[in-house]
Amino acid sequence: MEKRTLLQYLLLTLKGMAMGAADLVPGVSGGTIALIAGIYEELITSINQIKPALFITWRKEGFSVFWKKLNGNFLLSIFAGIFISIFSLAKLISWLLTNQPILLWSFFFGLVLASIILVGKSIKKWNYGVVLVLLLGTLVAYFITILPPAENTASFPFLFLSGALAVCAMILPGVSGAFILVLLGSYKTVLDAVHERDFKIVITVALGAIFGLLSFARLLKWMFKNYKNSTLALLTGFILGSLNKIWPWKKVLEYRDYGDKVIPIKEKNISPFIFDGDPQLSYAIVIALTGFLLIFILERIASKNNSSSSAT
Repeated sequence: MEKRTLLQYLLLTLKGMAMGAADLVPGVSGGTIALIAGIYEELITSINQIKPALFITWRKEGFSVFWKKLNGNFLLSIFAGIFISIFSLAKLISWLLTNQPILLWSFFFGLVLASIILVGKSIKKWNYGVVLVLLLGTLVAYFITILPPAENTASFPFLFLSGALAVCAMILPGVSGAFILVLLGSYKTVLDAVHERDFKIVITVALGAIFGLLSFARLLKWMFKNYKNSTLALLTGFILGSLNKIWPWKKVLEYRDYGDKVIPIKEKNISPFIFDGDPQLSYAIVIALTGFLLIFILERIASKNNSSSSAT
């Protein structure tokens, strides 16, 4: 793993914060941000290092060797940023979702739209197989966004599975972990368990999440190593298919109460010209363009930094 300066680790923490902010929005994935930020493959590779053999290394060769093989500074920076963002921005994101949903969704719509172009550009060789995988990823992600949510389920094996699937979704571009929990009918159970400090449920879901994260990281690493172009096409398709979920103008057909939270579980995308209320069209376009351009500005800055690092 590459050596980094303190400033570079600070930038990694900021990228982690961006991932955490995205994960707070149902329908937006932190994995999308990681892919845009150019840290996705390193994140998957580093998570993949967490295995029993690594802890034997710690016992035999000491903590410093263990930490280096883990790429610990990188993971610590990213996950510190995610947790900082979740704890500091949760109320702001929640307020924006309630009071300014069109503008918030517009920003993420522009950002995700730009990320499709950016990630698509990294596909080195296009052929019929790659296009087919892209279409498959798009259809799968779109299908997930229109699935009806299941009824609340509280069995421990199912909660373990829910934790595994939700965390996979969190690191998979285009799919939201919170949205997966809603679809599986586990969202209320998990939310209530956190509020009521029901550690049996919390630990069950956490163990499922750890299992899912480590298993899925291995699969993704194998895919990147053996089928990089097709994997990038699949991830691009996931992001493309998720645009259906984050279209700013919606008509809510059905709500569901989750304690003190009311979440729309069935929505229909509509034109801003028939939106029931102020469509905020001008502001939405400006904010969407801001999100769109922000991605390319960040890419340009990252390219310059990489070029200067290579030169030195």
